[in-house]
Amino acid sequence: MHVIYGGTFDPVHHGHLRLALEIGDRLGVGVVSLVPCHIPPHRGQTGASSDQRLGLLRLAVAGEPQLRIDDRELAREGASYTADTLRQLRAELGPDKPLVMVVGTDAFAGFDRWREWQQIPDLAHVVVVRRPGPAPDPSGKPAQLLAERAVTGPQALHRRPCGGFLELDLPLLDISATGIRERIRDGRSPRYLVPDTVWREIRRQGLYGACPGGNF
Repeated sequence: MHVIYGGTFDPVHHGHLRLALEIGDRLGVGVVSLVPCHIPPHRGQTGASSDQRLGLLRLAVAGEPQLRIDDRELAREGASYTADTLRQLRAELGPDKPLVMVVGTDAFAGFDRWREWQQIPDLAHVVVVRRPGPAPDPSGKPAQLLAERAVTGPQALHRRPCGGFLELDLPLLDISATGIRERIRDGRSPRYLVPDTVWREIRRQGLYGACPGGNF
């Protein structure tokens, strides 16, 4: 099974990393691929460039064999669309290998506004992680799709290549990249919210309004 977990990672933090490890454990896979997007189609400009975010992500996962970076979206021009990424992965993996994409309930609430969203179940399974924020409208298309294609557990995803939808409750760290960026802009330390290597590099480059130099 090939599992991808995408996002802006702006910046990557312990919430992202812990969730990825929890996903790998729950689905019974040895590796989860983190897929940083180039230009997010559903939000404004990122606080750091694609190259800067990728560099921070590499520092964050260094030495962790269960986490891998897939930077394919950064190599594509224009906005990063999930359907394009899944189509490319499916061509590489072949028709029979299970492919899983991970999304939070807040993002999944707008699933029917994603480009080519109807094609996604034909390309991959979808794991929806319950998290704070907007939930799918019970009468809306995302909730209906989740009900119609629901599987009973992770093992069901291993038995076919795509088309299953699974909701999971996982231990979550209540950390937001938005809050981290605000904290840095306000001159407050985000230490223990992000890996030390990431915070050190943010300060070195002066990202998100951080002041280079000074005490860690």
